[in-house]
Formats: sequence, structure tokens, C-alpha cells
Amino acid sequence: MILILVTMLVILALAGLIVLYVAYPHRGADVPSAPWVGDAMKRGVGALPTLDNQREQPHERDHQHR
Repeated sequence: MILILVTMLVILALAGLIVLYVAYPHRGADVPSAPWVGDAMKRGVGALPTLDNQREQPHERDHQHR
């Protein structure tokens, strides 16, 4: 029972951080009364790999098949 409770609290905390990121730093605004949280989130997101960095551009793909 305790394991389920701890797991649910971790899930809720992670969901809260995602909502906080989407609401403020992703839009370019500072988090009210805690700007260090937004800075930390921006650094973390900047360090993660994204699909856009690995995807070929459409014009490069067209030239390879010709």
C-alpha cells in the first residue's frame, strides 16, 4: 500500500513539473516567485535529445533519392 502511495506521489509531482514547464518556460516567461526553477528546466530540456535534431530536412531527403 505504501509503495502505491509513493508511486502516485512521484507521478503527480512529475505531472506538475510538466504542467509548470508548459505554462511558463516553454512560452518564454519566468516562473513567478521561483525563476531558478524555470532556468533549471530550460537547461534540462536543452540537454535532452529531441527528434527535430535527428530528423532530416525534407529537401535533403528529396536529393538523396534522385
